[in-house]
Amino acid sequence: MGKSKVKPVEEKVTAPAKPEAIEEPQKTVQKQGKAKVRSQKYQQALGKVDRNISYPLSEALDLVKNSSYCQFPATVELHLNTRIKGLRGLLTLPYSSGKKLNILVFAPAGAKLESKEVTLGDGATIEEILKGKANFDVIVAHPSWMPKLATCAKVLGPRGIMPNPKNGTITEHLEKAIDDLQAGKMEYKTEANGKVIHMGIGKVSQPTEELSANVKALYSVLGKSKVAKITLSPTMGPGVKVDLNSI
Repeated sequence: MGKSKVKPVEEKVTAPAKPEAIEEPQKTVQKQGKAKVRSQKYQQALGKVDRNISYPLSEALDLVKNSSYCQFPATVELHLNTRIKGLRGLLTLPYSSGKKLNILVFAPAGAKLESKEVTLGDGATIEEILKGKANFDVIVAHPSWMPKLATCAKVLGPRGIMPNPKNGTITEHLEKAIDDLQAGKMEYKTEANGKVIHMGIGKVSQPTEELSANVKALYSVLGKSKVAKITLSPTMGPGVKVDLNSI
């Protein structure tokens, strides 16, 4: 008998199991914004004010005036936090705010407004506005112009200068509206979707008594229940908190 051939048994070599990958916790990278660098003059002015204190109104105004360091006639700025959104209205300050308004007027043909120190608008002005050029503080319009001005609502509305009958900027009595505005009548309103009113209430060079009267005029119109906080500041200089109980 012939010898039978026995096939050798092949040993299966099992590769060692690979260890499960261990996931390392992801590192959260926080982007750090650059700290705002304040000038030496600002730091010196800030040293005159305690940011943790709310000062009586007259004292706060004196601090604002003393901490102003710009080289031009600075404005005293009021920043008023309200408790509700959408506040808007008209106010005539008892004393001039020191700002000369740039007024654009859309008047009917033949209107005599040459002596009013305003800019008269026409069809070409509307075309410029539609291109985004609306460098005016306030626009006053005769009702006959509103169908044409309505096309500018998307430009003028967000800037808060769209004529409105509620604040007297759509009127047949253009001369009176202009006189009122130039005499100190102004509009106050909260930021879009916000609760802060920003206003210039006078110049640093004005007597404290006049500036105080202007602050009190706005506070009185709004009413105590709608005011959460008031901060005053010069054009260039730190903010000063006002003690509402002193108004």
